[in-house]
Amino acid sequence: MKPDETTAPAGDARLCVHTFGSADDPAVLLIQGAEGAMDWWEDEFCARIAGAGHYVIRYDHRDTGASTTYPPGEPGYTGRDLAEDVVAVLDARDVARADLVGLSMGGALAQVVALEYPHRVASLTLVATSPTGDLPDDLDLPGMTEELAAHYAADAPPTDWSDAAAAAAALVDGFRPLAGSGPFDEDGLRAVADRVVARSTSLASTANHYMTRPGSAPTGSLADLRVPTLVVHGREDPLFPLAHGEALAALIPGARLLVLDHTGHELPRSAWDTFIPALLAHTATVAR
Repeated sequence: MKPDETTAPAGDARLCVHTFGSADDPAVLLIQGAEGAMDWWEDEFCARIAGAGHYVIRYDHRDTGASTTYPPGEPGYTGRDLAEDVVAVLDARDVARADLVGLSMGGALAQVVALEYPHRVASLTLVATSPTGDLPDDLDLPGMTEELAAHYAADAPPTDWSDAAAAAAALVDGFRPLAGSGPFDEDGLRAVADRVVARSTSLASTANHYMTRPGSAPTGSLADLRVPTLVVHGREDPLFPLAHGEALAALIPGARLLVLDHTGHELPRSAWDTFIPALLAHTATVAR
């Protein structure tokens, strides 16, 4: 199954959007994490969900893939704009309500949309992410592991993003310290990385996601959400340890927690046979 490609206007930006399946089916919108082009939601992954009767939508964030890019180090948007982009994609595809699936930063964006636009959200699936919004004062969550902090603190030679092979290798290497003890799919990741490099306007600009100002804070508390929610978290997540997923599931009324063994801050192919049926079962409970 090949995706259809369109664009979505979002303020001063244009976002590249792919869709799979029939627009008459319930929509599932996939939201990637920081620096993540939509290719990391692989074609086969999207096709499996579409084949089960869903209209699957994925898109490039600003500064990723074929969407609008800004000069490296000069993001022309806020974190709040990235959340508003989710709604812009839904508007561009004439989707009134969608099942939102967000990974890492994408999970935070999905929470903001659910808090601000609950009528646009049929369900939430929050993967490898942490609570956002108006949080309890006594919420005390652990930071990244010492090993990951040491890795990020170490000096590393800059990547020559103009060298396609070096750029793809750097993208794959970026997954290594985040991975769990399960098999590391280097060949599969490299195949996706090659597509990302070929499609991207400015790989150097993806780091802008870490330089954005937050923008206006979301209003509301996760405790007030009445959106069916599935929280999915790797047992070995080194960036957001499992306590983040546990807290998220505890804060959202009725949320269910699915823990992926041997999994880090990732959603690897090895987890698809667990994750996809869980996602389909979760969305099947939603009143349309």
